[in-house]
Amino acid sequence: MNKIVVNNANLRKLMEGNKRYMASHLIHPDQSSERRFELKHGQHPFAIILGCSDSRVPPEVIFDQGLGDLYVVRVVGNVLDQMIVASIEYAVLHLDVRLIMVMGHSQCGAVQATCNHNQLEGHLPSLTFALNAALNKAKDLPGDLTENVILANVGLVSEELKQTGAHFPEMMKKGELVIVPAYYHIDTGKVELLT
Repeated sequence: MNKIVVNNANLRKLMEGNKRYMASHLIHPDQSSERRFELKHGQHPFAIILGCSDSRVPPEVIFDQGLGDLYVVRVVGNVLDQMIVASIEYAVLHLDVRLIMVMGHSQCGAVQATCNHNQLEGHLPSLTFALNAALNKAKDLPGDLTENVILANVGLVSEELKQTGAHFPEMMKKGELVIVPAYYHIDTGKVELLT
């Protein structure tokens, strides 16, 4: 995947927050009691983040944002199902959020388990099933299989959202919605935008 140019004001806001996080110059915006009081009247997040539930990847921290700034949907492996799409649709259609970031990350245990064909118990095989398309896309690529599957999954999930979200295709065509794939590097703290 290639890097993309940041040309959306809300995307720039996210990436500027990530730069502050990487440099340890956090400003912790929108975390006051006044902000909490404002939010009792409703929420107006500026971005949706679909990310992994990994405890090392909290979007509000890595983008240096505060209460009410981000609409975060977290699920292991940042995969899609009907409820996750519905959650994202709610934010787009009812909260007027116009930026969706699908963010994978390095060292993703869910993807590692899928790549290693680990014996998974309980409901975990459904995760492997959700990651199969990414595994099939990445299995013959050079380099590290796990990282290739993580990147492939981010791309596939982004494309699926573009096609299946209610009104998303028309909104994107009109320039009313942006869906961006991204990759978080746990070791550096950097979020890399992908195409």
